[in-house]
Amino acid sequence: MENGVLLSDEQLVLQETAASFLAEFGNARKPPSEDGELWRRLCELGWPAVQVPEEFDGLGLGAVELALLMEEMGRRLLRSPFLASVVLAQTALLHAADASARARLLPGLATGERRATLILAPGMVWAPAELPIRVRRDGAGWMLDGSALQVLDGDSADLAFVAARFDDGSAGLFEVGADAVGLERVPLSVWDETRPQSAWHFRGVRLEASGRIDTPQLLDPGLARTVAVGALHLAAEQVGGAAQCLDLSVAYTKERLQFGRPIASFQAVKHRCAEMMVKLETARSAVRGIAARVDRLDDGALQRDCAVARVLATDAYRFCAQEAVQLHGGVGFTWEYDPQLHFKRAQWGSGWFGGASAWREQVAASLLDAA
Repeated sequence: MENGVLLSDEQLVLQETAASFLAEFGNARKPPSEDGELWRRLCELGWPAVQVPEEFDGLGLGAVELALLMEEMGRRLLRSPFLASVVLAQTALLHAADASARARLLPGLATGERRATLILAPGMVWAPAELPIRVRRDGAGWMLDGSALQVLDGDSADLAFVAARFDDGSAGLFEVGADAVGLERVPLSVWDETRPQSAWHFRGVRLEASGRIDTPQLLDPGLARTVAVGALHLAAEQVGGAAQCLDLSVAYTKERLQFGRPIASFQAVKHRCAEMMVKLETARSAVRGIAARVDRLDDGALQRDCAVARVLATDAYRFCAQEAVQLHGGVGFTWEYDPQLHFKRAQWGSGWFGGASAWREQVAASLLDAA
């Protein structure tokens, strides 16, 4: 039993393997030139195939296994396209795409031979009226225009699944190759360098008729579910980051001496670490518990429960990161120590998939509707 969720022997092995591998090969402090080799190693371990059904050459596992991987990746601040390609792009295909698109695209994403990203409204939310990319008919095909200013791992992706809006307000999901004529990709200089982003400018990008890959009746619920699942797995990553902040703080306060004693012996420091632990374990229990029943939740319950996990994990990570910086004293925000890296990641994550206030409103609305 782990945090209220009974993990199987296979899940425990996956968690231990991920923790051991990433402790050795994590790349937060390594040059980006080594990212390709790390991705190759992840693919050899089969991680991109975790949630892909076996019929598409995947492992056919579930949200718990994916959450365990994301938790360990968050602990080590992994810089990889896993969130964009596996968590988001694959989930969008599974829930919003037509059968032919799933059969054609999922096997390559499962092996990691191809890397994808997902483009929605700013902040990676599903809001059709706010989609920055416009689409119109162009003969038998499609024409895309507009700019997506923050695309996750957009500089390394081979393709993107782009949610675009028509003039009548409806939307569609389109497959766009990174080498498409009329597409310009501009890498961004970002505060959190462990989470690469780029701007994609669509200037008359023409697609064939087959470029639209969604099933229209599945698009709205499918992409809404994709965002909820993405928020859940980002919450798992945040739990891992919060856990590392706590571990770093405990280790440092045992070594740092003041008045001839380790500062870990001071009651005020103990209380601060204890509060970090409470927030961390509350968030971890919520994330793992919800991940264990994702497939059994209807759309409304999924939105509500993922909102709970999202709020708890976001608050826990931000709190633990800022406490880690404070408990490390003057070195807490220096390059030589990791708390500043976690602080940046925590700040970045708090604004994606909708901020915590938006998710709180969703929980409140759900509870009030039920009442």
